[in-house]
Amino acid sequence: MEPQTLKSNTPARAALNAGVIIGLLMLVFNFIVYFIDYSYLVAAWYGIVVLVLFFGLVIYFGIQYRKEIGGYMDFGAAFQFSFVTLIVSGLISTIGNMILYFVIDPGLPEMLVETQLENMVAMLDNFGAGDSISGDQIDEMRNEMANSFTVAGQLKAFGVSIIIYAILALILGAILKKKDKTKDF
Repeated sequence: MEPQTLKSNTPARAALNAGVIIGLLMLVFNFIVYFIDYSYLVAAWYGIVVLVLFFGLVIYFGIQYRKEIGGYMDFGAAFQFSFVTLIVSGLISTIGNMILYFVIDPGLPEMLVETQLENMVAMLDNFGAGDSISGDQIDEMRNEMANSFTVAGQLKAFGVSIIIYAILALILGAILKKKDKTKDF
Protein backbone atom coordinates (compact mmCIF):
# COMPACT_ATOMS: atom_id res chain seq x y z
CA MET A 1 0.00 0.00 0.00
CA GLU A 2 1.39 3.40 -1.01
CA PRO A 3 1.58 6.21 1.54
CA GLN A 4 -0.85 9.02 0.97
CA THR A 5 0.72 12.16 -0.38
CA LEU A 6 -0.70 15.63 -0.70
CA LYS A 7 -2.04 16.39 -4.13
CA SER A 8 0.50 18.65 -5.73
CA ASN A 9 -2.05 20.29 -7.98
CA THR A 10 -4.46 21.76 -5.43
CA PRO A 11 -5.11 25.49 -5.83
CA ALA A 12 -3.71 26.24 -2.37
CA ARG A 13 -0.45 24.35 -2.94
CA ALA A 14 0.07 25.87 -6.39
CA ALA A 15 -0.74 29.30 -4.95
CA LEU A 16 1.74 28.82 -2.12
CA ASN A 17 4.50 28.11 -4.63
CA ALA A 18 3.46 31.01 -6.88
CA GLY A 19 3.11 33.35 -3.90
CA VAL A 20 6.63 32.58 -2.68
CA ILE A 21 8.08 33.14 -6.15
CA ILE A 22 6.14 36.37 -6.71
CA GLY A 23 6.92 37.63 -3.21
CA LEU A 24 10.63 37.01 -3.65
CA LEU A 25 10.64 38.59 -7.14
CA MET A 26 8.83 41.67 -5.82
CA LEU A 27 11.26 41.85 -2.92
CA VAL A 28 14.27 41.68 -5.24
CA PHE A 29 12.71 44.37 -7.44
CA ASN A 30 12.08 46.53 -4.36
CA PHE A 31 15.69 46.17 -3.21
CA ILE A 32 17.06 46.93 -6.68
CA VAL A 33 15.00 50.12 -6.81
CA TYR A 34 16.16 51.00 -3.28
CA PHE A 35 19.81 50.61 -4.29
CA ILE A 36 19.29 52.69 -7.46
CA ASP A 37 17.49 55.56 -5.69
CA TYR A 38 15.43 55.21 -2.51
CA SER A 39 13.15 58.10 -3.50
CA TYR A 40 11.69 55.97 -6.29
CA LEU A 41 10.05 53.80 -3.61
CA VAL A 42 7.47 56.55 -2.98
CA ALA A 43 7.11 57.70 -6.59
CA ALA A 44 3.71 57.28 -8.23
CA TRP A 45 5.17 55.60 -11.32
CA TYR A 46 6.86 53.00 -9.11
CA GLY A 47 3.54 52.07 -7.51
CA ILE A 48 1.95 51.65 -10.92
CA VAL A 49 4.84 49.51 -12.22
CA VAL A 50 4.68 47.30 -9.12
CA LEU A 51 0.92 46.88 -9.45
CA VAL A 52 1.13 45.92 -13.14
CA LEU A 53 4.03 43.55 -12.48
CA PHE A 54 2.21 42.02 -9.52
CA PHE A 55 -1.01 41.41 -11.47
CA GLY A 56 0.88 40.17 -14.49
CA LEU A 57 2.76 37.59 -12.42
CA VAL A 58 -0.38 36.35 -10.66
CA ILE A 59 -2.15 35.96 -14.00
CA TYR A 60 0.90 34.25 -15.53
CA PHE A 61 1.18 31.72 -12.70
CA GLY A 62 -2.60 31.25 -12.68
CA ILE A 63 -2.61 30.38 -16.37
CA GLN A 64 0.32 28.01 -15.82
CA TYR A 65 -1.59 26.31 -13.01
CA ARG A 66 -4.73 26.09 -15.16
CA LYS A 67 -2.72 24.41 -17.92
CA GLU A 68 -1.20 22.02 -15.36
CA ILE A 69 -4.64 20.84 -14.24
CA GLY A 70 -5.99 20.25 -17.72
CA GLY A 71 -6.71 23.69 -19.15
CA TYR A 72 -9.89 24.38 -17.18
CA MET A 73 -10.49 25.94 -13.79
CA ASP A 74 -13.73 26.92 -12.13
CA PHE A 75 -14.16 30.28 -10.42
CA GLY A 76 -13.78 28.84 -6.90
CA ALA A 77 -10.39 27.32 -7.64
CA ALA A 78 -9.28 30.46 -9.51
CA PHE A 79 -10.34 32.65 -6.57
CA GLN A 80 -8.60 30.40 -4.06
CA PHE A 81 -5.43 30.35 -6.15
CA SER A 82 -5.43 34.14 -6.54
CA PHE A 83 -6.23 34.91 -2.90
CA VAL A 84 -3.61 32.59 -1.43
CA THR A 85 -1.02 33.81 -3.94
CA LEU A 86 -1.72 37.44 -3.03
CA ILE A 87 -1.56 36.78 0.71
CA VAL A 88 1.69 34.80 0.56
CA SER A 89 3.43 37.28 -1.74
CA GLY A 90 2.12 40.22 0.31
CA LEU A 91 3.40 38.66 3.53
CA ILE A 92 6.85 38.10 2.03
CA SER A 93 6.92 41.68 0.75
CA THR A 94 5.87 43.04 4.14
CA ILE A 95 8.55 41.05 5.95
CA GLY A 96 11.13 42.17 3.38
CA ASN A 97 10.12 45.81 3.79
CA MET A 98 10.38 45.51 7.56
CA ILE A 99 13.90 44.10 7.18
CA LEU A 100 14.76 46.99 4.87
CA TYR A 101 13.26 49.65 7.17
CA PHE A 102 14.46 48.34 10.52
CA VAL A 103 17.63 46.31 9.87
CA ILE A 104 19.30 47.34 6.61
CA ASP A 105 18.55 51.08 6.65
CA PRO A 106 16.79 52.30 9.82
CA GLY A 107 16.99 55.89 8.54
CA LEU A 108 15.11 55.06 5.36
CA PRO A 109 11.57 55.55 6.73
CA GLU A 110 12.37 59.14 7.71
CA MET A 111 13.88 59.84 4.28
CA LEU A 112 10.86 58.27 2.56
CA VAL A 113 8.47 60.37 4.65
CA GLU A 114 10.28 63.57 3.69
CA THR A 115 10.37 62.57 0.01
CA GLN A 116 6.71 61.60 0.05
CA LEU A 117 5.81 64.87 1.76
CA GLU A 118 7.80 66.88 -0.80
CA ASN A 119 6.00 65.01 -3.61
CA MET A 120 2.60 65.78 -2.06
CA VAL A 121 3.35 69.47 -1.59
CA ALA A 122 4.67 69.71 -5.17
CA MET A 123 1.50 68.04 -6.44
CA LEU A 124 -0.66 70.45 -4.40
CA ASP A 125 1.35 73.36 -5.82
CA ASN A 126 0.69 72.08 -9.35
CA PHE A 127 -3.03 72.19 -8.61
CA GLY A 128 -2.72 75.66 -7.07
CA ALA A 129 -3.58 74.42 -3.58
CA GLY A 130 -0.07 74.51 -2.09
CA ASP A 131 -0.63 77.82 -0.26
CA SER A 132 -3.83 76.62 1.38
CA ILE A 133 -2.06 73.98 3.47
CA SER A 134 -0.82 75.06 6.91
CA GLY A 135 2.33 74.06 8.76
CA ASP A 136 0.21 72.14 11.28
CA GLN A 137 -1.40 70.15 8.49
CA ILE A 138 2.02 69.34 7.05
CA ASP A 139 3.20 68.18 10.49
CA GLU A 140 0.09 66.03 10.86
CA MET A 141 0.68 64.44 7.43
CA ARG A 142 4.34 63.86 8.34
CA ASN A 143 3.30 62.05 11.54
CA GLU A 144 0.74 59.90 9.72
CA MET A 145 3.28 58.97 7.06
CA ALA A 146 5.91 58.18 9.70
CA ASN A 147 3.43 55.94 11.54
CA SER A 148 2.94 53.88 8.39
CA PHE A 149 6.63 52.91 8.50
CA THR A 150 6.50 51.53 12.06
CA VAL A 151 6.09 47.81 12.79
CA ALA A 152 2.49 48.43 13.84
CA GLY A 153 1.92 50.52 10.70
CA GLN A 154 3.33 47.77 8.48
CA LEU A 155 1.16 45.12 10.17
CA LYS A 156 -1.91 47.34 9.94
CA ALA A 157 -1.23 47.95 6.24
CA PHE A 158 -0.94 44.20 5.67
CA GLY A 159 -4.24 43.66 7.50
CA VAL A 160 -5.96 46.19 5.25
CA SER A 161 -4.24 44.58 2.27
CA ILE A 162 -5.94 41.26 3.05
CA ILE A 163 -9.32 42.89 2.43
CA ILE A 164 -8.02 44.44 -0.79
CA TYR A 165 -6.51 41.08 -1.79
CA ALA A 166 -9.94 39.45 -1.44
CA ILE A 167 -11.45 41.97 -3.84
CA LEU A 168 -8.54 41.62 -6.26
CA ALA A 169 -8.79 37.83 -6.03
CA LEU A 170 -12.41 38.08 -7.20
CA ILE A 171 -11.26 40.01 -10.26
CA LEU A 172 -8.31 37.71 -10.89
CA GLY A 173 -10.51 34.65 -10.36
CA ALA A 174 -12.86 35.92 -13.05
CA ILE A 175 -9.89 36.42 -15.39
CA LEU A 176 -8.33 33.02 -14.68
CA LYS A 177 -11.44 30.82 -14.73
CA LYS A 178 -12.09 28.80 -17.83
CA LYS A 179 -15.12 26.60 -18.16
CA ASP A 180 -15.02 23.22 -19.87
CA LYS A 181 -17.83 23.62 -22.38
CA THR A 182 -17.84 19.91 -23.22
CA LYS A 183 -19.40 19.19 -19.82
CA ASP A 184 -22.41 21.41 -20.53
CA PHE A 185 -24.30 18.65 -22.34
